Amino acid sequence: MKVLKINAALLRDAEAARRVEALRAKAGVEVVVEGLSESSAARRAAEVNAEVLEIWTDVDGFMSADRSVIEGAYLIEQLTYNEAMELCNFDTKVLYPLTIFPVYQKNIPIHIRNIHNPQGAGTFISSRQDQGGKTVKGISSIDDTCLITVRGMGMVGVIGVNYRIFKALARENISVFFVSQASSESSTSIGVRRGEGEQAVRVLTEEFLAEISGGAINEITAQYDLATLAVVGENMRGRAGVAAKLFDTLGRSGISVISFAQGALEINISFVISRDDLRKALNALHDAFLMWDYSVLNLFIAGVGTVGANLLEQIRSQQPKFLRDNSLQVRVVGIANSRKFVINRSGIDLAHWREALDGGVAGDYCGAVVSTDIFNPVFVDCTANETLASTYSSLLEHNVSVVTANKIAASGDYETYLRLKSIARSRGVKFLFETNVGAGLPIIKTIGELVGSGDRILKIEAVVSGTLNFIFNEVGRGVAFSSAVRGAVEAGFAEPDPRIDLSGTDVVRKLVILSREAGYDLSLADVAIDPFMPSHFFEGTPDEFWEKLPGLDAEFERRRVVLADKGLKWRFVATLEDGRASVGLREVGPESPFYGLEGSGNVILLTTERYRDYPMEIKGYGAGAAVTAAGVFADIITIAGVR
Repeated sequence: MKVLKINAALLRDAEAARRVEALRAKAGVEVVVEGLSESSAARRAAEVNAEVLEIWTDVDGFMSADRSVIEGAYLIEQLTYNEAMELCNFDTKVLYPLTIFPVYQKNIPIHIRNIHNPQGAGTFISSRQDQGGKTVKGISSIDDTCLITVRGMGMVGVIGVNYRIFKALARENISVFFVSQASSESSTSIGVRRGEGEQAVRVLTEEFLAEISGGAINEITAQYDLATLAVVGENMRGRAGVAAKLFDTLGRSGISVISFAQGALEINISFVISRDDLRKALNALHDAFLMWDYSVLNLFIAGVGTVGANLLEQIRSQQPKFLRDNSLQVRVVGIANSRKFVINRSGIDLAHWREALDGGVAGDYCGAVVSTDIFNPVFVDCTANETLASTYSSLLEHNVSVVTANKIAASGDYETYLRLKSIARSRGVKFLFETNVGAGLPIIKTIGELVGSGDRILKIEAVVSGTLNFIFNEVGRGVAFSSAVRGAVEAGFAEPDPRIDLSGTDVVRKLVILSREAGYDLSLADVAIDPFMPSHFFEGTPDEFWEKLPGLDAEFERRRVVLADKGLKWRFVATLEDGRASVGLREVGPESPFYGLEGSGNVILLTTERYRDYPMEIKGYGAGAAVTAAGVFADIITIAGVR
């Protein structure tokens, strides 16, 4: 026999009424309860030892989270009585808590069905536990929490304080849905609905008036504009690390937990947060516990030039490998160029990202990144845009990690550089910029490891401009200087206007970054520049520059011949020694590590207290879109913790 409880309000709908009549006509359905409450229907089901209690309503059943907040929330098809009780205690839209007990005693299942979707699976509630299912079954929330705190040194060791708290509230019919007590017994916090907050404070103040007057208990306080969340699941029981993962997820999202409670059954972890953080918390926890059986890294890419486009292709080609070998989904959820951006929480198909971006919108990309409240976000800057670099502090403060090939932030104002690193540390996120120097070479990482292990950088000598090294290698082979510069642009080693490289500014920025990472307080103005081109070449438009550039060819050729006769080569070298920094064109012989550097290669020599006699040498390609993109990708994977 089945007992069916049907919401009488649904019968006003003609189609729903027709379906109800069809249900009545089914064999084995002896009782249809329309006017009674759910709990009355449950008692009736228990009386007749029903096979099942079907509750027909206008929703499909219990959802993994509030679908109005979480787009990816899905139907929970199976729950235990305990899980259903914990979830409906916070959300009575699906099932009232008092419905469960009568049928639980008789081990009668409850089946939540949708009269508008009779073919749907609904939610089946029974004693059967889904042993192989997810650790967390669902997340429920109350968004109008008021947290009342009774606190005082005079409470310690005193019997009956909590009894008096709950007795006083019960007399006024004030329902408490959350309780947390300090182990010292010096404070008890209780959660009530916002509308009952003032009344609860008044009642408790009257109850403990003598203790408050005597100083044993402080003034009763109420915190408003809070939300309470409950993470529920039978499979949480006895499983180590669930609470750790919860707090890690919230912490990485920048969400502070105000109060916390967990029952001894270990199937419900409840906590109170600011209501402003509710959407972010639900998104983060739903992503972390309910969406996937693997880790997810959500990337927002800015800049789709040669580096950005290469990065997107590298990510696309490596996505299956990371998912297979590391249980990691590297997912691009946002892409932007200088004109528009597109964001898709479910991920952008990287085989068609250009089409997706074409359909994007103009506006504040960084603001949109922050407002998504997506879990484990990483902002990836593949531009050289100063305005974009100025947004890093806001991104980091909102717990968005930043990976950047843009040198402006790390080489700009020293206080800004320190502040960005400080924010990242305090927020538990990353600010990584390995490709600022040496493209994909692990230079900044190596310096960080040396300094972090107690070594001290005494001297840095480096050829860190792949562009200039390419140009002077070409000139050394007899190519005209202007042709070598144009070749660097065409090869993708230099920007369309290569003057930032030719002026030495790019190398100055790189040296400042290396020096800062080595522990030196250095700014751009502290670096001495020995220019190899007259200053008037850096004035005017790019077209004017290209017109004037061939005028240097003869002089460079004359000097090249003299240099070749001496067996020397030109290298643009950056040097830090005794706290003094300089960059300039140097003549090096075969004994120099820089002499045999081909193409766009870089070489960095690090003299430290440990590597004093034999400097550490890092060498490899230092320019090019593919290697730079690979370096950016390596920083991204560092955040994911993949080795």
